[in-house]
Amino acid sequence: MLYRTVPKNGDKLSILGFGCMRLPMTKEGKIDEPRATRQVRDAIDRGINYLDTAWPYHAGESENFLGRALTEGYRDKVKIATKLPSWMIKSREDMDTYLNAQLEKLQTDHIDYYLLHGLTGDQWDRLDSLNVTNFLDKAKADGRIVNPGFSFHGVLDDFKRIVDAYSWEFCQIQYNFLDEQNQAGTEGLEYAASKNLGVVIMEPLRGGNIGLPEPPPDVVAIWKKAEKTRTPVEWALRWVWNHPEVTVVLSGMNEEAHIEENLAIAEQALPHSLTEDELKLVEEAGRKYRILMKVGCTGCGYCLPCPSNVAIPRCFELYNNMHMFSNVEQAKFSYAVSIGGLFSGTTSYASQCVRCEECLEKCPQHIEIPDFLEMVAEEMEDADLEKRISIGKKMLNME
Repeated sequence: MLYRTVPKNGDKLSILGFGCMRLPMTKEGKIDEPRATRQVRDAIDRGINYLDTAWPYHAGESENFLGRALTEGYRDKVKIATKLPSWMIKSREDMDTYLNAQLEKLQTDHIDYYLLHGLTGDQWDRLDSLNVTNFLDKAKADGRIVNPGFSFHGVLDDFKRIVDAYSWEFCQIQYNFLDEQNQAGTEGLEYAASKNLGVVIMEPLRGGNIGLPEPPPDVVAIWKKAEKTRTPVEWALRWVWNHPEVTVVLSGMNEEAHIEENLAIAEQALPHSLTEDELKLVEEAGRKYRILMKVGCTGCGYCLPCPSNVAIPRCFELYNNMHMFSNVEQAKFSYAVSIGGLFSGTTSYASQCVRCEECLEKCPQHIEIPDFLEMVAEEMEDADLEKRISIGKKMLNME
């Protein structure tokens, strides 16, 4: 296992982190605890020392599971990361209530890496108005959290101002070879690193899609050009780890074969270890995937704010994912949860567009945004939308 150092605190973290959002399940839909415990402990024994969980994962059971899995001396071998459920916070007092409950669930007296979960610019502004920085300061002072950070799903400008708003130790962003210009992107990665933040990467495989064993035929043809044969998973992970600014890459591993593959890759993924020719192949694969996209949106966010509160870049991202990877149900569920207001409290559906055309003046890609939003609404907001929202609420412990 290779390790990288968090700039501000000197912690040496395994470059591969174990994500506890997609643990193996029983037929009854519960965590397969004996199997998941074996997986977690084996990963720790083989060098992983960063474990990531959160309040809503596995309908609130992930933290409880991890607390039990890390008994018998395993807690002392790892750094635990968990997250304040930002969308559930209504007051300053709620912050302490959730943190204290998480400490109990995890059977520990401190959280090593504590994140404000899923920030956008608006979500940060709301938490800031509730005095979240006072909460972080006091929790650090009394030892309940060690390193404060945040995870992010907004646009670049908001990411930068959140980075600058507090003395964070680290942040967590979505990053892969399709998201160089989406959300925080490469510029955000480099900006956070320039401020000496550790950077944890989520979605290195774009929800598993760019690591599928059988990619689109045109992408397969690109990988076959390489002198050295690699699986799609290795191409994707090596590309992220090739960036020296990256500290940890999270993988939601629930199959033993996946764990073995990821551990093997993590033994050799040094920064700048891909050749120029290999980097060109990854770039070519990324271009091919983008050709398969329905909307040429880069996620820059210049179209925002929308007067009708449509989350334009996010709508297009999910719509593109559905068509690039044919993951219809997964994309529609993600749309229902993130666009349906479960995190923010307000909906931001494509159907809310009133064709004011203000966005057309701002879009550097000259996309016919209202026309594409109409297409998104037609496909994503079907008869099962409310059912998906209800399922999402149950998963997030909101019912």
